[in-house]
Amino acid sequence: MTNESFLKDRVESLFRTEFDQRDGRVVPTTEDVVLKNGAVKIDAAFLYADLAGSAKLSKACPWSTTAKIIRAFLDCSTRLIIKHGGHVRSFDGDRVMGVFVGDSKNSNASICGREIHWSVRKIIQPAAEKQFKSVSDNGIEIRNCSGIDAGEVRAVRSGVRDSNDLIWIGKAASLSAKLSDVRDGGYCTYISSRIYNKLSKEAKFDTDGKNMWEARSFVFADETETVYRSGNWKKP
Repeated sequence: MTNESFLKDRVESLFRTEFDQRDGRVVPTTEDVVLKNGAVKIDAAFLYADLAGSAKLSKACPWSTTAKIIRAFLDCSTRLIIKHGGHVRSFDGDRVMGVFVGDSKNSNASICGREIHWSVRKIIQPAAEKQFKSVSDNGIEIRNCSGIDAGEVRAVRSGVRDSNDLIWIGKAASLSAKLSDVRDGGYCTYISSRIYNKLSKEAKFDTDGKNMWEARSFVFADETETVYRSGNWKKP
């Protein structure tokens, strides 16, 4: 029976757990991590792509229209994450998380974020205006933001038998999620300094040799971070 006494025992048991950690070279799936005490340490880049303004969509549009727009965003974002070598590991409402590993993970993730931006502006927005009267009549702008950071993260399995999933413990996962919540006009891709410092020329400069990123301060966990934002999208 799930009552107060049972839950207290479970919490005490979980708090006493000693994790059996191993190093990972590939992005783990849920089945790769032992539910009881498993943990996998990986060095990865995390990309969170978040659709902005879902509440306004839901208020102004029929539920079916909102659902179709969110599905289109997640479909495009997922396909672009996979295209750039990322692994999709989480969906949360109108947000998707991609995990990238390997020597080019920082550049791959940042390019992916800019291509998601392009798909929203150049494909989803015009298609929605053409297809849905509630979008065109209410002047709804479909926007997104992608947040990206890299570092050492642990994947831990959480939940109960038949109802569990991976959780990601580490700054890279947390900061990238926070960056995806930024709403600042046309700037729709935000990366940490750890990503920026390892970008390839293709990922950092446009065809005219101009730097596509500009530095900004961002407060995270009571500390000021230098992050970089870009309003420069990229056609897939």
